Amino acid sequence: MSDGNLSERTRDGSEPAGDAHQFDVLIVGAGISGIGAAYHMQTQAPGKTFRIVETLADFGGTWRTHRYPGVRSDSDLHTFGYRFKAWRGPPIATGEEILAYMGEVIDENDIARHIQYRTRVLTADWSETDCRWVVDLEDVETGARHQVTAGFLWMCQGYYRHSEGYTPEWPGMDDFQGRLVHPQTWPEDMDCDGKRIIVIGSGATAATLIPALAETAGHVTMLQRSPTYFTPGRNRNELAETLRELEIDPDWTHEIVRRAMLKTGAQMTKRALEEPDLVREELLGVLRGLLGEDYVAEHFTPRYAPWRQRIAFVPNGDFFQAVKAGKAGVVTDEIDRFVPEGIRLKSGKVLEADIVITATGFNLNVLGDIAFSVDGRPVDLSQSVTYRGMMFTGLPNLAWVFGYFRASWTLRADIMGDFVTRLLKHMDEKGLRRVEPALRPEDADIKLGPWIDPEDFNPGYMMRGVHLMPKAGDRPEWRHTQDYWSEKDVLPVLDLEDPIFRYR
Repeated sequence: MSDGNLSERTRDGSEPAGDAHQFDVLIVGAGISGIGAAYHMQTQAPGKTFRIVETLADFGGTWRTHRYPGVRSDSDLHTFGYRFKAWRGPPIATGEEILAYMGEVIDENDIARHIQYRTRVLTADWSETDCRWVVDLEDVETGARHQVTAGFLWMCQGYYRHSEGYTPEWPGMDDFQGRLVHPQTWPEDMDCDGKRIIVIGSGATAATLIPALAETAGHVTMLQRSPTYFTPGRNRNELAETLRELEIDPDWTHEIVRRAMLKTGAQMTKRALEEPDLVREELLGVLRGLLGEDYVAEHFTPRYAPWRQRIAFVPNGDFFQAVKAGKAGVVTDEIDRFVPEGIRLKSGKVLEADIVITATGFNLNVLGDIAFSVDGRPVDLSQSVTYRGMMFTGLPNLAWVFGYFRASWTLRADIMGDFVTRLLKHMDEKGLRRVEPALRPEDADIKLGPWIDPEDFNPGYMMRGVHLMPKAGDRPEWRHTQDYWSEKDVLPVLDLEDPIFRYR
């Protein structure tokens, strides 16, 4: 593909920055992590050339893919927002508000000229001779392919496959005479007014969809196999509002509120792990006050301890208000099969529906489903070992942004921005071109296990695909601890001369 064709793949039509085929760093993905990575490259490694490649036609990642009614964050934007860009709105934001915020970051930092849209990464082969990645790219519209090379790969494509969500196979699905939809691929012509709707699933997506649909639908039923923890609250941060009323500088306000939210989150996580029964009763007690003890006992009392999966925040309790008003309801049962008029449950009851929405989760995507190789030899990622959830044995000059389960994703994206740029500068100062984490002699007796301990955290998408993920070890260096409150102090001061890092 010619340089001219490359420029046609940018959103604004301008010529991409730098040589169109060679970069110091190739960033994969223009979502929340990729845009943050670009900011850190420009501010902390200004002499480096970089390009962002993005499969979609515009920036945003998750917030561009998910267009279903009511789509919003399930983390507060004081911590989900970047540390370098003040958030000025309510804690829980709509998808449109988050895209607008990201757009401001792009415009304020002249990042658009570095982004190449509608471009899919197919393969990445590391050349030991050249100490560079040779990356095969595909134009998603024309199918045309070309190669670029990069000294370092910064994987910011997230953790799930954007092209399709996860929908289980149930008997009789072809018999259903209504419409079957996954929220991840929401149709533009979807008409829910006056319809009987079943939403299968009990996570944050279901709790977001249901109050939005209930405004105009005939009735909405959440069908769940088992309950999830929810916590309702006002979509307002009193500290932030007070500081704004006092006309405190927005950057100061952002930092103060961010720290306060993180301290509250740390306390909540600590209590959930140390006093799970007490935290459980606190969470359920709030719901009992809204819906009554019997309803909560049947439909909102999970079988697992708090924080084994994400706890979904429900702003202004809108989901529960829809249930209380009779516009929505909850059924806890298992699906026997689909029937022409709806879904028959294991109990024998039939739920009639015009529309069934499968809010049943994601398909795990490991490093973008890219075929990696070293000098032409395929790399089996499931046999590699992770270094702190950022780098992997057997993969030189590569880092993957994988955020936190119990805290906001972007917290880790920012920390990794510091780490990657510091690593790149360290290599330049030492005249080094290759780095790869490797087990040390003292790791000879390391016990390897899955990426995440299922006793610690067990969302469905992870349990279905964890066998595809790199292994973790039984010591801090070789696992993704999921603990922001320790990593914020540990990762910025990692010794880059540690024997774990094998340079050349």
